Amino acid sequence: MTIDVFAQHFADVKDPRQTAKISYPLYDLLFLSICAIISGCEGWEDIEDFGKARLTWLQGLGLFKEGLPVHDTIARLISRIDPSTLQSTFIRWMQEVVKLSEGEVVAVDGKCLRSSYNRHDRQSAIHMVSAFATANGVVIGQTKTDAKSNEITAIPDLLNLLDIKGCLITIDAMGCQHKITKTIVDKGADYLIAVKGNQQRLYDSIKQAFAGANKTSTLHMEKGHGRVEAREYHVLDASDIAKAFPDWVGLKSIGMAINYQHNGQKESLEYRYYISSALLTPEQFGKAARGHWGIESKLHWVLDTAMREDNCQIYRGDGAENIARLRHIGINLIKVDTSRKASVRRKQRMAAMDTDYLEAIFLAGCESVE
Repeated sequence: MTIDVFAQHFADVKDPRQTAKISYPLYDLLFLSICAIISGCEGWEDIEDFGKARLTWLQGLGLFKEGLPVHDTIARLISRIDPSTLQSTFIRWMQEVVKLSEGEVVAVDGKCLRSSYNRHDRQSAIHMVSAFATANGVVIGQTKTDAKSNEITAIPDLLNLLDIKGCLITIDAMGCQHKITKTIVDKGADYLIAVKGNQQRLYDSIKQAFAGANKTSTLHMEKGHGRVEAREYHVLDASDIAKAFPDWVGLKSIGMAINYQHNGQKESLEYRYYISSALLTPEQFGKAARGHWGIESKLHWVLDTAMREDNCQIYRGDGAENIARLRHIGINLIKVDTSRKASVRRKQRMAAMDTDYLEAIFLAGCESVE
Protein backbone atom coordinates (compact mmCIF):
# COMPACT_ATOMS: atom_id res chain seq x y z
CA MET A 1 0.00 0.00 0.00
CA THR A 2 1.11 3.56 -0.64
CA ILE A 3 0.35 5.89 2.25
CA ASP A 4 0.67 8.99 0.06
CA VAL A 5 -3.13 9.37 0.01
CA PHE A 6 -3.12 9.57 3.79
CA ALA A 7 -0.01 11.72 3.92
CA GLN A 8 -1.50 14.42 1.72
CA HIS A 9 -4.12 15.08 4.40
CA PHE A 10 -2.25 14.57 7.67
CA ALA A 11 1.47 15.04 7.08
CA ASP A 12 1.22 18.78 7.74
CA VAL A 13 -0.02 18.40 11.34
CA LYS A 14 2.50 20.52 13.24
CA ASP A 15 4.98 18.67 15.43
CA PRO A 16 5.26 20.36 18.87
CA ARG A 17 8.86 19.16 19.38
CA GLN A 18 12.13 20.83 18.47
CA THR A 19 13.38 19.43 15.16
CA ALA A 20 16.72 18.32 16.57
CA LYS A 21 15.01 16.19 19.23
CA ILE A 22 12.75 14.16 16.96
CA SER A 23 13.41 10.44 17.02
CA TYR A 24 9.95 9.28 15.98
CA PRO A 25 8.20 11.36 13.29
CA LEU A 26 4.80 12.64 14.39
CA TYR A 27 3.27 11.48 11.13
CA ASP A 28 4.36 7.90 11.89
CA LEU A 29 2.70 8.10 15.31
CA LEU A 30 -0.54 9.46 13.86
CA PHE A 31 -0.69 6.69 11.27
CA LEU A 32 0.06 4.06 13.92
CA SER A 33 -2.60 5.43 16.29
CA ILE A 34 -5.33 5.50 13.65
CA CYS A 35 -4.46 1.99 12.47
CA ALA A 36 -4.57 0.77 16.07
CA ILE A 37 -7.96 2.41 16.69
CA ILE A 38 -9.37 0.91 13.50
CA SER A 39 -8.13 -2.45 14.79
CA GLY A 40 -9.95 -2.08 18.11
CA CYS A 41 -7.26 -0.58 20.35
CA GLU A 42 -8.47 1.73 23.12
CA GLY A 43 -5.49 3.27 24.95
CA TRP A 44 -1.80 4.11 24.73
CA GLU A 45 -0.60 0.66 25.79
CA ASP A 46 -2.88 -0.96 23.22
CA ILE A 47 -1.40 1.27 20.52
CA GLU A 48 2.14 0.26 21.53
CA ASP A 49 1.17 -3.44 21.53
CA PHE A 50 -0.39 -3.10 18.07
CA GLY A 51 2.77 -1.36 16.80
CA LYS A 52 4.99 -4.16 18.12
CA ALA A 53 2.79 -6.80 16.51
CA ARG A 54 2.76 -4.96 13.16
CA LEU A 55 6.23 -3.40 13.18
CA THR A 56 7.42 -5.32 10.10
CA TRP A 57 4.35 -4.14 8.17
CA LEU A 58 4.82 -0.54 9.34
CA GLN A 59 8.50 -0.52 8.41
CA GLY A 60 7.57 -1.96 5.02
CA LEU A 61 5.56 1.24 4.54
CA GLY A 62 8.65 3.31 5.35
CA LEU A 63 7.64 4.15 8.94
CA PHE A 64 9.46 3.76 12.28
CA LYS A 65 12.88 3.21 10.76
CA GLU A 66 14.44 3.69 14.22
CA GLY A 67 12.03 1.29 15.91
CA LEU A 68 8.86 1.79 17.90
CA PRO A 69 8.46 4.20 20.87
CA VAL A 70 7.02 3.05 24.20
CA HIS A 71 3.45 3.91 25.12
CA ASP A 72 4.50 6.81 27.40
CA THR A 73 6.17 8.50 24.43
CA ILE A 74 3.13 7.89 22.24
CA ALA A 75 0.87 9.36 24.92
CA ARG A 76 3.07 12.41 25.49
CA LEU A 77 3.37 13.30 21.81
CA ILE A 78 -0.26 12.73 20.78
CA SER A 79 -1.38 14.74 23.84
CA ARG A 80 0.82 17.68 22.82
CA ILE A 81 -0.62 18.08 19.32
CA ASP A 82 -2.51 21.35 18.95
CA PRO A 83 -6.18 20.24 18.84
CA SER A 84 -7.17 23.09 16.53
CA THR A 85 -4.58 21.95 13.97
CA LEU A 86 -5.85 18.38 14.09
CA GLN A 87 -9.41 19.69 13.88
CA SER A 88 -8.77 21.79 10.77
CA THR A 89 -6.90 18.90 9.13
CA PHE A 90 -9.81 16.55 9.82
CA ILE A 91 -12.38 19.01 8.44
CA ARG A 92 -10.30 19.72 5.33
CA TRP A 93 -9.96 15.99 4.68
CA MET A 94 -13.71 15.43 5.03
CA GLN A 95 -14.54 18.37 2.75
CA GLU A 96 -12.39 16.77 0.06
CA VAL A 97 -13.76 13.24 0.29
CA VAL A 98 -17.41 13.72 1.38
CA LYS A 99 -19.71 15.32 -1.17
CA LEU A 100 -22.81 16.68 0.55
CA SER A 101 -25.86 16.84 -1.69
CA GLU A 102 -28.45 19.63 -1.78
CA GLY A 103 -30.81 19.27 1.15
CA GLU A 104 -28.72 16.60 2.89
CA VAL A 105 -29.43 16.27 6.60
CA VAL A 106 -26.50 17.08 8.89
CA ALA A 107 -27.23 16.30 12.53
CA VAL A 108 -25.41 18.27 15.23
CA ASP A 109 -25.23 16.96 18.77
CA GLY A 110 -22.86 16.65 21.71
CA LYS A 111 -21.42 13.72 23.65
CA CYS A 112 -19.63 13.61 26.99
CA LEU A 113 -16.42 11.56 27.32
CA ARG A 114 -17.25 10.30 30.79
CA SER A 115 -13.81 9.09 31.87
CA SER A 116 -11.86 12.11 30.61
CA TYR A 117 -12.19 14.18 33.82
CA ASN A 118 -9.02 15.50 35.46
CA ARG A 119 -8.00 13.11 38.27
CA HIS A 120 -6.26 15.82 40.28
CA ASP A 121 -8.93 18.51 40.60
CA ARG A 122 -11.96 16.39 39.56
CA GLN A 123 -12.94 18.87 36.87
CA SER A 124 -15.73 17.87 34.51
CA ALA A 125 -15.16 15.47 31.65
CA ILE A 126 -14.78 17.03 28.21
CA HIS A 127 -17.76 17.37 25.89
CA MET A 128 -17.43 16.98 22.10
CA VAL A 129 -19.96 18.42 19.64
CA SER A 130 -20.07 16.65 16.28
CA ALA A 131 -21.64 17.28 12.88
CA PHE A 132 -22.84 14.02 11.34
CA ALA A 133 -23.82 13.53 7.68
CA THR A 134 -26.76 11.16 8.11
CA ALA A 135 -26.92 9.88 4.50
CA ASN A 136 -23.45 8.33 4.47
CA GLY A 137 -22.97 8.01 8.23
CA VAL A 138 -19.72 9.93 8.69
CA VAL A 139 -18.57 12.75 10.95
CA ILE A 140 -17.70 15.88 8.96
CA GLY A 141 -16.42 17.94 11.89
CA GLN A 142 -16.27 18.23 15.64
CA THR A 143 -15.21 20.63 18.38
CA LYS A 144 -14.74 20.51 22.14
CA THR A 145 -16.94 22.74 24.25
CA ASP A 146 -15.07 25.33 26.28
CA ALA A 147 -14.49 24.39 29.92
CA LYS A 148 -16.73 27.27 31.07
CA SER A 149 -19.32 26.97 28.32
CA ASN A 150 -21.66 24.42 26.69
CA GLU A 151 -23.08 23.28 23.36
CA ILE A 152 -24.89 26.59 22.83
CA THR A 153 -21.62 28.43 22.18
CA ALA A 154 -19.79 25.47 20.63
CA ILE A 155 -22.35 24.80 17.87
CA PRO A 156 -21.89 28.15 16.03
CA ASP A 157 -18.10 27.76 16.30
CA LEU A 158 -18.30 24.32 14.69
CA LEU A 159 -20.75 25.36 11.96
CA ASN A 160 -18.54 28.30 10.99
CA LEU A 161 -15.74 25.84 10.20
CA LEU A 162 -17.85 23.68 7.88
CA ASP A 163 -19.04 23.96 4.30
CA ILE A 164 -22.76 23.29 4.86
CA LYS A 165 -24.27 25.32 2.04
CA GLY A 166 -27.52 23.76 0.87
CA CYS A 167 -27.72 21.31 3.79
CA LEU A 168 -30.48 20.93 6.36
CA ILE A 169 -28.98 21.19 9.85
CA THR A 170 -30.91 19.35 12.58
CA ILE A 171 -30.34 20.11 16.27
CA ASP A 172 -32.13 19.16 19.47
CA ALA A 173 -33.83 21.69 21.75
CA MET A 174 -30.61 22.87 23.42
CA GLY A 175 -29.62 24.40 20.09
CA CYS A 176 -32.85 26.39 19.79
CA GLN A 177 -31.06 29.75 20.01
CA HIS A 178 -31.22 32.92 17.88
CA LYS A 179 -27.45 32.96 17.28
CA ILE A 180 -27.43 29.39 16.03
CA THR A 181 -30.25 29.91 13.53
CA LYS A 182 -28.55 33.07 12.23
CA THR A 183 -25.25 31.22 11.83
CA ILE A 184 -26.92 28.45 9.83
CA VAL A 185 -28.78 30.83 7.51
CA ASP A 186 -25.67 32.99 7.03
CA LYS A 187 -23.81 29.84 5.92
CA GLY A 188 -26.37 29.23 3.18
CA ALA A 189 -28.01 26.28 4.93
CA ASP A 190 -31.42 25.59 6.47
CA TYR A 191 -32.26 24.48 9.99
CA LEU A 192 -34.71 22.09 11.63
CA ILE A 193 -34.56 22.57 15.39
CA ALA A 194 -36.61 21.03 18.18
CA VAL A 195 -38.46 23.43 20.48
CA LYS A 196 -39.12 22.75 24.16
CA GLY A 197 -39.57 24.66 27.40
CA ASN A 198 -36.26 26.51 27.10
CA GLN A 199 -38.13 28.72 24.60
CA GLN A 200 -41.47 28.70 26.40
CA ARG A 201 -43.26 31.50 24.48
CA LEU A 202 -42.24 30.07 21.13
CA TYR A 203 -43.19 26.56 22.27
CA ASP A 204 -46.64 27.66 23.45
CA SER A 205 -47.28 29.59 20.22
CA ILE A 206 -46.37 26.61 18.03
CA LYS A 207 -48.49 24.28 20.14
CA GLN A 208 -51.45 26.64 19.86
CA ALA A 209 -50.96 27.02 16.10
CA PHE A 210 -51.37 23.29 15.60
CA ALA A 211 -54.45 23.04 17.80
CA GLY A 212 -57.38 22.64 15.41
CA ALA A 213 -55.42 23.84 12.37
CA ASN A 214 -55.79 22.37 8.89
CA LYS A 215 -52.41 20.77 8.42
CA THR A 216 -50.77 18.44 5.95
CA SER A 217 -49.43 15.21 7.42
CA THR A 218 -47.79 11.87 6.75
CA LEU A 219 -47.77 8.62 8.75
CA HIS A 220 -44.85 6.28 9.35
CA MET A 221 -45.41 2.90 11.06
CA GLU A 222 -43.06 0.20 12.34
CA LYS A 223 -43.82 -3.25 13.74
CA GLY A 224 -41.47 -5.76 15.30
CA HIS A 225 -40.32 -7.48 18.47
CA GLY A 226 -43.83 -7.29 19.90
CA ARG A 227 -43.99 -3.52 19.53
CA VAL A 228 -46.02 -1.21 17.33
CA GLU A 229 -44.78 2.32 16.74
CA ALA A 230 -46.54 4.99 14.72
CA ARG A 231 -45.13 8.40 13.91
CA GLU A 232 -47.29 11.14 12.45
CA TYR A 233 -45.73 14.29 11.01
CA HIS A 234 -47.56 17.60 10.50
CA VAL A 235 -46.31 20.82 8.91
CA LEU A 236 -47.69 24.39 8.94
CA ASP A 237 -46.64 27.63 7.32
CA ALA A 238 -44.88 29.80 9.91
CA SER A 239 -45.70 33.26 8.54
CA ASP A 240 -47.68 34.35 11.62
CA ILE A 241 -45.15 32.84 14.02
CA ALA A 242 -42.29 34.54 12.19
CA LYS A 243 -43.99 37.93 12.53
CA ALA A 244 -44.51 37.42 16.25
CA PHE A 245 -40.92 36.17 16.73
CA PRO A 246 -38.75 38.17 14.30
CA ASP A 247 -35.49 37.16 15.99
CA TRP A 248 -35.76 33.66 14.55
CA VAL A 249 -33.95 34.28 11.27
CA GLY A 250 -35.50 32.76 8.15
CA LEU A 251 -38.33 30.94 9.94
CA LYS A 252 -40.69 29.52 7.30
CA SER A 253 -42.37 26.44 8.68
CA ILE A 254 -43.21 24.69 11.92
CA GLY A 255 -43.57 20.97 12.49
CA MET A 256 -45.27 18.64 14.93
CA ALA A 257 -44.19 15.01 15.36
CA ILE A 258 -46.55 12.65 17.17
CA ASN A 259 -45.03 9.40 18.39
CA TYR A 260 -47.23 6.52 19.56
CA GLN A 261 -45.81 3.28 20.99
CA HIS A 262 -47.54 0.12 22.18
CA ASN A 263 -45.66 -2.99 23.32
CA GLY A 264 -48.57 -5.13 24.47
CA GLN A 265 -48.40 -4.02 28.09
CA LYS A 266 -48.21 -0.25 28.05
CA GLU A 267 -48.56 2.56 25.57
CA SER A 268 -47.18 6.08 25.27
CA LEU A 269 -47.98 9.19 23.25
CA GLU A 270 -45.49 12.01 22.76
CA TYR A 271 -45.70 15.34 20.92
CA ARG A 272 -42.58 17.14 19.68
CA TYR A 273 -42.45 20.55 18.01
CA TYR A 274 -39.94 22.06 15.56
CA ILE A 275 -39.04 25.24 13.70
CA SER A 276 -37.44 25.31 10.26
CA SER A 277 -36.12 27.80 7.75
CA ALA A 278 -37.08 25.41 4.93
CA LEU A 279 -40.51 24.94 3.38
CA LEU A 280 -40.66 21.24 4.21
CA THR A 281 -43.29 18.76 3.14
CA PRO A 282 -44.51 16.35 5.84
CA GLU A 283 -42.45 13.61 4.18
CA GLN A 284 -39.28 15.73 4.21
CA PHE A 285 -39.91 16.81 7.79
CA GLY A 286 -40.45 13.23 8.96
CA LYS A 287 -37.35 11.95 7.18
CA ALA A 288 -35.18 14.72 8.64
CA ALA A 289 -36.60 14.35 12.17
CA ARG A 290 -35.98 10.60 12.11
CA GLY A 291 -32.59 11.06 10.46
CA HIS A 292 -31.39 13.31 13.26
CA TRP A 293 -31.34 10.39 15.70
CA GLY A 294 -28.79 8.66 13.48
CA ILE A 295 -26.12 10.64 15.30
CA GLU A 296 -27.11 8.76 18.46
CA SER A 297 -27.56 5.28 17.00
CA LYS A 298 -24.86 5.33 14.30
CA LEU A 299 -22.20 7.46 15.99
CA HIS A 300 -22.51 7.91 19.76
CA TRP A 301 -23.75 4.37 20.37
CA VAL A 302 -21.01 2.91 18.16
CA LEU A 303 -18.34 4.99 19.92
CA ASP A 304 -19.48 3.57 23.25
CA THR A 305 -20.12 -0.05 22.28
CA ALA A 306 -17.52 -0.75 19.58
CA MET A 307 -14.79 1.69 20.65
CA ARG A 308 -15.63 1.86 24.38
CA GLU A 309 -15.14 5.62 24.44
CA ASP A 310 -16.78 6.17 27.82
CA ASN A 311 -14.32 3.75 29.43
CA CYS A 312 -11.21 5.39 27.99
CA GLN A 313 -9.07 6.70 30.88
CA ILE A 314 -7.03 9.19 28.81
CA TYR A 315 -7.26 12.71 30.26
CA ARG A 316 -3.84 14.41 30.47
CA GLY A 317 -3.11 17.48 28.34
CA ASP A 318 -5.08 17.48 25.10
CA GLY A 319 -4.95 13.70 24.92
CA ALA A 320 -8.68 13.09 25.44
CA GLU A 321 -9.71 15.55 22.74
CA ASN A 322 -7.08 14.37 20.27
CA ILE A 323 -7.80 10.67 20.75
CA ALA A 324 -11.54 11.40 20.39
CA ARG A 325 -10.82 13.02 17.04
CA LEU A 326 -8.69 10.04 15.99
CA ARG A 327 -11.63 7.79 16.89
CA HIS A 328 -13.82 9.85 14.57
CA ILE A 329 -11.24 9.37 11.82
CA GLY A 330 -11.22 5.65 12.51
CA ILE A 331 -14.99 5.28 12.53
CA ASN A 332 -15.29 7.30 9.31
CA LEU A 333 -12.75 5.06 7.56
CA ILE A 334 -14.57 1.94 8.74
CA LYS A 335 -17.98 3.28 7.71
CA VAL A 336 -16.79 4.31 4.25
CA ASP A 337 -15.45 0.83 3.49
CA THR A 338 -18.05 -1.23 1.63
CA SER A 339 -15.84 -4.15 0.61
CA ARG A 340 -17.20 -6.27 3.45
CA LYS A 341 -20.64 -6.24 5.01
CA ALA A 342 -20.11 -6.40 8.75
CA SER A 343 -20.61 -4.46 11.96
CA VAL A 344 -18.06 -1.89 13.05
CA ARG A 345 -16.81 -4.20 15.79
CA ARG A 346 -16.38 -7.11 13.41
CA LYS A 347 -14.56 -4.91 10.89
CA GLN A 348 -12.21 -3.88 13.68
CA ARG A 349 -11.39 -7.51 14.43
CA MET A 350 -10.85 -8.29 10.75
CA ALA A 351 -8.54 -5.29 10.39
CA ALA A 352 -6.56 -6.40 13.45
CA MET A 353 -5.99 -9.82 11.89
CA ASP A 354 -5.53 -8.85 8.24
CA THR A 355 -3.30 -5.95 7.15
CA ASP A 356 -4.59 -6.28 3.58
CA TYR A 357 -8.05 -5.40 4.85
CA LEU A 358 -6.64 -2.61 7.01
CA GLU A 359 -5.02 -1.15 3.90
CA ALA A 360 -8.31 -1.46 1.99
CA ILE A 361 -10.07 0.55 4.72
CA PHE A 362 -7.51 3.34 4.40
CA LEU A 363 -7.70 3.46 0.63
CA ALA A 364 -11.53 3.52 0.64
CA GLY A 365 -11.47 6.43 3.10
CA CYS A 366 -9.30 8.55 0.86
CA GLU A 367 -11.72 8.36 -2.07
CA SER A 368 -14.76 10.55 -2.61
CA VAL A 369 -17.89 9.55 -0.69
CA GLU A 370 -21.20 10.37 -2.34
